[in-house]
Amino acid sequence: MSETKFSKDHEYIRIDGDVGTIGITDYAQSQLGDVVFVELPALGKTLAKGVEAAVVESVKAASEVYAPVSGTVTEVNKALEGAPATINDDPEGAGWFMKITLSNPSELSELMTEADYKSFVASL
Repeated sequence: MSETKFSKDHEYIRIDGDVGTIGITDYAQSQLGDVVFVELPALGKTLAKGVEAAVVESVKAASEVYAPVSGTVTEVNKALEGAPATINDDPEGAGWFMKITLSNPSELSELMTEADYKSFVASL
């Protein structure tokens, strides 16, 4: 069973065992507008919680995607390179950015549940 957690920077991480799938939330993509480019991290890159993990560019702006937790990149969504608009169409599904192996699972407790995230977004 997977669990999804959210950051205040509008990233999500879907946890399945010790692997997390990371992307941006529907709210984030709606604020960006039409996504035209994505820069993904290299396989094997070690990410620390809160550091830049990827870059997404839209017709409005470029924005960093931060690692919601620490881990090592094990897979990237290469399909986004040829079809970055997938992030707009299905940000929390086919528009995922990367998968990481968690190095410090206790960091997950610092993230928000879906209900908490929805309340956070409503307050913006």
